[in-house]
Amino acid sequence: MRNKFKLAAPMLAMMLILSGCSDKGSTDPSDTGAAETSAVADAAEEVRVPVNDEIRDIPSTELVKEIKVGWSLGNTLDAFDSSAGHQDVTSETSWGNPVTTKELFTAVKDAGFNIVRIPTTWGNHMDENNTVDEEWMDRVQEIVDYAYSQDMFVILNIHHEDWHDPYYDNADAATEKLKALWTQIGNRFENYGERLIFEGLNEPRKRDTKFEWNGGDKEGHEVVNQYNAAFVETVRSLGGNNPKRHLMIPTYAASTVDSAIKDLAIPEGDDKIIVSIHAYTPYGFALSDSMTDNKFTPDEGNSKDITYLMSSLKTNFIDKGIPVIIGEFGARSKLNNEARAVWAEYYIKKATEIGIPCLWWDNGAFTGNGENFGIIDRRVYVWKTPEIVEGLMNGLK
Repeated sequence: MRNKFKLAAPMLAMMLILSGCSDKGSTDPSDTGAAETSAVADAAEEVRVPVNDEIRDIPSTELVKEIKVGWSLGNTLDAFDSSAGHQDVTSETSWGNPVTTKELFTAVKDAGFNIVRIPTTWGNHMDENNTVDEEWMDRVQEIVDYAYSQDMFVILNIHHEDWHDPYYDNADAATEKLKALWTQIGNRFENYGERLIFEGLNEPRKRDTKFEWNGGDKEGHEVVNQYNAAFVETVRSLGGNNPKRHLMIPTYAASTVDSAIKDLAIPEGDDKIIVSIHAYTPYGFALSDSMTDNKFTPDEGNSKDITYLMSSLKTNFIDKGIPVIIGEFGARSKLNNEARAVWAEYYIKKATEIGIPCLWWDNGAFTGNGENFGIIDRRVYVWKTPEIVEGLMNGLK
């Protein structure tokens, strides 16, 4: 998360959507090491069986009914060494998280989650011809298979890219790169069934400008719509199951600011489109640096931001037959796990009431003063905040 910013008005504070969790968090430095880094290349010991699934021809409104609550593999495949150029597979551990294992996803599934999001950065693994390194594509597929083979839903996206900022003078070049990338991803995963969902963009926005988190402007909205259309058209043009693949498209910055929502263009005649939203709400409790804003009590007023959020999503999308997934949400640790658990239960309850699945952003970070969203120890597969997991599951009831 690049979240050293100020909001112009209370409404923006209420509806602010974070930056895609690009902050490395505060992963324990002792967790890194050459042994783990070198282990990325040979993490899988079992031979993968090629996937050749049928895909059901169902609308996304039906698909999301099968999704409960989810977990994100943050700061892992989306990690990168900012001091380097082209990356290799060791970038997976460059932000301090360990090599990903199938056992991690088993623990996530056993806790009650049935969908995972795998944020992935691709640009630093592509050559000048926009071709993705084969070794990187293999590793991404390997991790997708860890979850997919256990009958979980999987969201695969592009994350932390620095080449598709939504400006008119950048739009055509970025669109061509986007099409080249999704052609390769689509071809690699063409035989996966409906449990594999593609998310075309993470939080497309004008980074480091006044428009970054305020809902954007006309230019930003129009270019994001162009990107979304190119993504959908590209995947639909491919073979295998891609014509029936369920696809997620974001608003500008995946924002819930009214202007971003209302300007989102939904492809016509395609019933397999899901709107992608990120909502760390209320901002003060869930995302701000203030360690004193750490209390949440649903009947004492600070639940109104969640009520507003769900009402807006229901009115603008759900009531119109347009499904939504909140692909990122969470509350950073402020030494307040009990309050976070109450918040998590309330948030999931309200989202579930209107049929919106949510995925917790877990960046593997627990210590220090950073954005600590970690809830599971990825080395021993133990939930370090069991009360939050319990709250998430209770919210589903």
